[in-house]
Amino acid sequence: MKELFLLRGLPGSGKSTLAKSLGGIRIEADQYFMEDGVYNFDASKLKNAHNYCQSQTQAWMKTDGEQVNVDRLVVSNTFTQEWEMKPYFEMAEKYGYRVYSLIVENRHGGINEHGVLEESLQRMENRFETKLR
Repeated sequence: MKELFLLRGLPGSGKSTLAKSLGGIRIEADQYFMEDGVYNFDASKLKNAHNYCQSQTQAWMKTDGEQVNVDRLVVSNTFTQEWEMKPYFEMAEKYGYRVYSLIVENRHGGINEHGVLEESLQRMENRFETKLR
């Protein structure tokens, strides 16, 4: 069975750690900001980073004769609002992937490795949407 895991949560919640433990192909907006092993975040390029995630996900899902699709993809981003996941749900339906949306909470004292300011974290938390049914 082909699976797409969407890991949602605030910075420091453990999304990347969980993504690694799930195996498969791991895709994150943070990967877009890596240059020669150094993380260089630029808020003005955030939309590009999310476009990168979507294009990478689609590239791994589709079979075009040269690239074989993979059985497990794990996309870990904040996904604070439902609409941010919509393109992934559409791709999953198109390419036959079952979707699991998991909210990762920082109940382990995880560290916000990218230095996101507390006020930014609070704004993210305030707009975080959940859909339980």
